[in-house]
Amino acid sequence: MGLLPPERIASVAIVGSRKPTAYGREVTYQIAYALAKSGVVIISGLAVGIDAIAHQAAIDAGGVTLAILPSGLDQIYPSSNQKLAKDILSRGGAIISEYDIGISARNYQFLERNRIVSGLADAVIVTEAAIRSGTLSTAAHALSQGREVMVVPGNITSPMSAGCNNLIKQGAHPITCPDDVLEIIAPELLRPQTALALGDTPLESRIISLLQSGIRDGDALQETTQAPASEFTQALTMLEINGLIRSLGGNQWTIR
Repeated sequence: MGLLPPERIASVAIVGSRKPTAYGREVTYQIAYALAKSGVVIISGLAVGIDAIAHQAAIDAGGVTLAILPSGLDQIYPSSNQKLAKDILSRGGAIISEYDIGISARNYQFLERNRIVSGLADAVIVTEAAIRSGTLSTAAHALSQGREVMVVPGNITSPMSAGCNNLIKQGAHPITCPDDVLEIIAPELLRPQTALALGDTPLESRIISLLQSGIRDGDALQETTQAPASEFTQALTMLEINGLIRSLGGNQWTIR
């Protein structure tokens, strides 16, 4: 259902945990958004968690995303992602399945589906995965298909990053920014480095600087800036309106 790109263009599959941490959600969104913005097609499996975040980030960036189902096209799985599926189609993407109409999702079909997710892409990016994650089957398919496997490193004390860190030890490409991906699959899409965005006021610029240093919590940001609550809230609002920062929920913030 939907539209495929009229010609072959750079594409990546982004996969990972169905129950990502805040770190996993943040890095997945940032990488998927930036790659889609650069013209790379984002492919995933429409599952909850990392898959859905990658699809949504591509949509938000105005890019193209393809979703591969473990069921027939008339059985969007999971049903909670019905709206996301409609958004993918309305924004020029496609939903793909090898199963006939009426076929429901079954456990073994998720693993079968993974070979298509990897096979359609130039590279597979694993943003967060535990040591026994089903996501690792997608990475295995990618290797057998001659695709690049790229991994976002994670905290060595986090079980949710154990699978990622283990893939790196086995030779996968560690990536820490979207340009790491483009350098391998589409160097022609790399843009000249530009200066980091600054706010319109000293306070806005200070907030951006603090976010770049790793501070995410809104209360901590305000305390560090020592700005009155009303002024701080106004600066935060303007930065969000101007597309320089975005909310992660729970009064957590990050650079767009």
